[in-house]
Amino acid sequence: MNDEARPNYRFYVIIERIPQAVFTEVSGLQLETVVQDYEEGGNNYFVHRVPGRTKVGNLILKRGMTKTNEFFKWYIDFMTGREKKRQNISLVMYDTSGKELLRWNFFGAYPVKWTGPQFSADGKNIAIETLELAHNGLNVG
Repeated sequence: MNDEARPNYRFYVIIERIPQAVFTEVSGLQLETVVQDYEEGGNNYFVHRVPGRTKVGNLILKRGMTKTNEFFKWYIDFMTGREKKRQNISLVMYDTSGKELLRWNFFGAYPVKWTGPQFSADGKNIAIETLELAHNGLNVG
């Protein structure tokens, strides 16, 4: 693969090896390392900046509302303790010919926030559902 920019409009979210092609937006591909300042005694002109822990961002999935409510049910079941199933999730980006370009794998994902559609009297907007997932880390493969 060369270094040219790639369009990001063709992607699939795969949950436990089952493609879910209905998502309109995915965000949260983020790693952040906390920087800690260390002030050395006797040296007032310099502060050491050392890397601390690295945090991963939550994965945010958005899609148009469907007749099923599996994401809402997963969230409620997880938060009430009825089911504590974490899921492995992959985000796969394809080129226009259908060739896989990149794959991000998220391990042990579980729901931490569900947002239902926003309603408006003009009725021009699509009903969007948002699911936010925490996870135990990611890799790019």
